[in-house]
Amino acid sequence: MAQPDICVVMNAGSGKGEEADRVRDAFRAQGVEVHVDLVEDGSRIEAVAREAVERGFGTIVAAGGDGTICAVAAALSQSGRRMGILPLGTFNYFARSLALPDDLDESVAVICAGRTAPIRVATVNGQVFLNNASLGVYPAILKVREEIYGRWGRSRFLAYWSVLKVLARMGRPLRLHVRAGGEERIVRSPLIFVVNNAFQLEQMKLEGSDRVAAGDLVVFIAPDTGRLGMFRNAAALALGYASVDQNYAMMSGPHVEIDLPAGRSRRWHVALDGERERMVPPFDLRAIEGALEVTVPGHWDRDVR
Repeated sequence: MAQPDICVVMNAGSGKGEEADRVRDAFRAQGVEVHVDLVEDGSRIEAVAREAVERGFGTIVAAGGDGTICAVAAALSQSGRRMGILPLGTFNYFARSLALPDDLDESVAVICAGRTAPIRVATVNGQVFLNNASLGVYPAILKVREEIYGRWGRSRFLAYWSVLKVLARMGRPLRLHVRAGGEERIVRSPLIFVVNNAFQLEQMKLEGSDRVAAGDLVVFIAPDTGRLGMFRNAAALALGYASVDQNYAMMSGPHVEIDLPAGRSRRWHVALDGERERMVPPFDLRAIEGALEVTVPGHWDRDVR
């Protein structure tokens, strides 16, 4: 029997490992045999996807949440291989931005139909992300969130609870030098959030989706308002009434540079699509158009991002 042309990289650590047989059956229902790599250690997803490229698979499918999808995208960026997506996570911002269905059988049908579109990625110091990258309290939120998930399971309520828990004990804000779109600012902020996904901005009712559509990354800078102010701004974001100047400052550009004061060269936690990485500043963020060839539904409009 010939080797399947599709490899599914599935994150078993997200609690979806039991769905491997369902994934195989869904592809067989389309008359397609697939190879499934079930990855227990989430930190190895990118490496497993790179191995799938080296083994000659034409389509590599990410099965999991935004973190899994980001890791596979990092392996496939500018590789010339097709990327498929089975959205099995909590928020699924990237999959939803492509109008991909939540239903497993329908998602598999999209992959098997074979329609693709070139999709842009973003990078920070060369590391790929799809939705967002952030500095400050958000990486700490991710750490607490994973601890809570490990004890109680995954849910949106617990994701929001982890935000409040970290804000209640947050430390001193960062002093940062930010450059974007020909503008420079020196700021004190507990959180900088850089977004590459217009759909996520729309879901959070934030401005800037037009800037993403124009090719920019959008930078949100939380003001140094203390713990109470951060609670107020977080509530504004959660309830959808946050606004520029009142709850955050906004900058944009296809190339963003973020630096810390001289001498602060140690590794810092940076959050990329819900996963934490340690990086040394300065942080160089860029938008790269058409870096991924992704399977999309027939009704998807590439101009609606």
